[in-house]
Amino acid sequence: MTAQDIARTYLETGKLDALPDGHFIGGRTTPASNRKMESFDPGRSEAFAEFSLADDSDMDRAISEAEKAAKSWRQVAPSERCRILNNAARVLRDNADRLSVIEVVDSGKTLAEAAGDVQSSARLFEYYAGAADKLDGRSVNLGPGYTAFTVREPVGVTGHIIPWNYPTSTFARGVAPALAAGCSVVAKPAETTPFTALVMAELLVEAGVPEGLVNVVTGLGAEVGAKMAHDPRIKQLTFTGSVTTGVSVAQMAAPNVTRLTLELGGKSPLIAFEDADPEKVADGAYWAIFSNSGQICSAGSRLILHKAIRDDVLAILKERASAIRTAHGLTAPDMGAVNSELHLSRIKAHVDAAKARGANLLTGGDVTHDVETGKGWFFEPTILADLAPNDPAVQDEIFGPVLSVQNFETEEEAIALANGTEFGLIASVYTNDIGRSMRVAAAMDCGQVSVNDYWAGGLELPFGGNKKSGYGREKGWEGLDAYTKVKSITISNAS
Repeated sequence: MTAQDIARTYLETGKLDALPDGHFIGGRTTPASNRKMESFDPGRSEAFAEFSLADDSDMDRAISEAEKAAKSWRQVAPSERCRILNNAARVLRDNADRLSVIEVVDSGKTLAEAAGDVQSSARLFEYYAGAADKLDGRSVNLGPGYTAFTVREPVGVTGHIIPWNYPTSTFARGVAPALAAGCSVVAKPAETTPFTALVMAELLVEAGVPEGLVNVVTGLGAEVGAKMAHDPRIKQLTFTGSVTTGVSVAQMAAPNVTRLTLELGGKSPLIAFEDADPEKVADGAYWAIFSNSGQICSAGSRLILHKAIRDDVLAILKERASAIRTAHGLTAPDMGAVNSELHLSRIKAHVDAAKARGANLLTGGDVTHDVETGKGWFFEPTILADLAPNDPAVQDEIFGPVLSVQNFETEEEAIALANGTEFGLIASVYTNDIGRSMRVAAAMDCGQVSVNDYWAGGLELPFGGNKKSGYGREKGWEGLDAYTKVKSITISNAS
């Protein structure tokens, strides 16, 4: 069945066929526990399935299976790991339609966005398949009396706490390099998006990934995620989520000195100078904040405009934002739903507070619904203009389709505004002056900068943040560093 066929059936019946019922441990779906939780379709604000809530024993079994699998997987020839990961990419593509629809119903995003996520996931497995047999050490010259070299070894069992905004691609960007490096995996998807990780784990075994190597346990973060963070058998833990939860994860993992990769969100700026093309700036800002309903850690949630082009850019943006059609993600809208009712209320509270402070509201600003059914958790595309540097709408990560606009006159002022939050994930600079673009890029305290585009680049580039946006890097060659440890070996040549 095509994605359209699966979508049509779901929209008519409210059901998705063959969803996993239980956890995925030791290469198979385990029987579901008695503790269940409803999973909601954000586009309909209705439950469509149930999933299991794990207890400590479920996580313990998953880690034990991963430990056993890691011992044999690290002995598998890198060329064989390469072959299996390439096969995994093929199997994911073969099942792209089903995975895409599940992600829409689970997360609320549009089918086009979900399909892009699945293709990115397959590409991540291909990319790290190509790296599996190239994890070489180096020789070190210590003089004629010694032969010295380094080797890169897998760290062992890795834990992955997956966020709800990109459950498919975030799963892949952690699991693929971990497997390429020779590690095993225990993953916990977010409780609002449990199903794609379970299905992907099934598909990986179908592709030839050994049983027990990838395990998925569903449940509450405060229970299952905490158990993972506390367990000394987890040698590397990758977390994507809020700053508050990330700090808690780091504190729980600290007694075991567990290696951590933390991606904790952002308040990323798009800076546009007076020589920039207003149409191009508006187009970049549009996609940067309204894709996935603004629920992106790297969303361009702050637009910092030179006063000379402010009116032109905002006129274009206001017109485009006002025309956005919000509807269920399977009906080809411009923008899908917000992931949960709780998160919708948080976005509304942020915007209501900004309006109460007298913010210049250009468009949007309130809860809305599917244009066809009147259901779902949606928020209007919103633009708040002319905000002061210390305004909460500038400083706080709203994580929704809410753009905060600031104005500047000098290059120094633009840099100060861009760096003026506790976050430092990505930034974008629009200018035709090459020298200026290089100066501003160098001055940005963040993990990635793009020029005359927003989020230029892809999985080949390392991704991660500075300041409270976290530490460590995922994607690119650097994404392998978290899953390997370097050992130095020295041999005396003396007779």
